[in-house]
Amino acid sequence: MTDMTDERASFTAMTEGTPEDYQIISKSFGAYSKELPDRVLEHLNILSGDFGGFPVDRLEHSLQCATRAHRDGRDEEYVVMALLHDIGDTLGSYNHADIAAAILQPFLSEQNYWIVKNHGIFQGYYFFHHMGLDRNMRDQFADNPHFDACAEFCEKYDQTAFDPEYESEPLSFFEPMVRRVMAKPKNSIYRRK
Repeated sequence: MTDMTDERASFTAMTEGTPEDYQIISKSFGAYSKELPDRVLEHLNILSGDFGGFPVDRLEHSLQCATRAHRDGRDEEYVVMALLHDIGDTLGSYNHADIAAAILQPFLSEQNYWIVKNHGIFQGYYFFHHMGLDRNMRDQFADNPHFDACAEFCEKYDQTAFDPEYESEPLSFFEPMVRRVMAKPKNSIYRRK
């Protein structure tokens, strides 16, 4: 965590804060938030070497998803969503999609946010039945307007991205995309309308 300023607010309880205190905090927040892509990319690298029993590690899986989406002509926001869709694996073993969705929500369209948030259930179509679970669990969302988009993401990019022979683009290829997408939040309570 980089502290961009030596200035500090003077209060000990938020109710005592002054406009000047919150200007200091706002300035610091602005500088810190610009480093978000660095922190996200650093965290994504934690997936390297974590195979979890799969044929490729989680970072390679992420790179394959993003590479496939990019080569299929998807826009940058979609490609970044594909790259980061499993970033929650390390901290959210039981709800990784929720973690990724929370990180990405400020930067995604409603549809792309819905895809990342629900991809775990939709991905289950390909393996839940091997674990005694209902592979059609995704059908609970059949009436959602984003159902087909999420099913397509899992079919075309997520479930196919475990090939040790696939030649993915390196993470450095996607870094500028991550930086551009995360430079402009679309949805945030901290964004002035």
